[in-house]
Amino acid sequence: MKPRSVTIDLEVPVQQVEKHLADLHEALRGGDPAALECSAAALHRALSGAVEHFRAAAHHGAVPPPLRQRLALASARVAAQREALARATASLDRAIDVLLPARAPTYGATGQGARQSYSGSVIA
Repeated sequence: MKPRSVTIDLEVPVQQVEKHLADLHEALRGGDPAALECSAAALHRALSGAVEHFRAAAHHGAVPPPLRQRLALASARVAAQREALARATASLDRAIDVLLPARAPTYGATGQGARQSYSGSVIA
């Protein structure tokens, strides 16, 4: 396999990864769950395909550094988006915990909080 054909063979998968990464970014910004899921699945497929192409090219000993750097940059962007999504999820979880406490208080006949009695066992 000639180095030029390796570049051509790897350019398309890298472009696909970059395109689907941009689509995922837009879906995250848009807040559309269906678009987000579709974009994430497309990115996953593109990344899997790119890894296979790079593996085949590496087997033949010809992975051009610029393409390797572009794929590494795309990987870093995926990691950054995953981290942003994890932070957003944690923030949402905290908001839900504040708005919907785990156990609603019970009230007695006087309107004051009734005293909870526990048996000493751990309540899950």
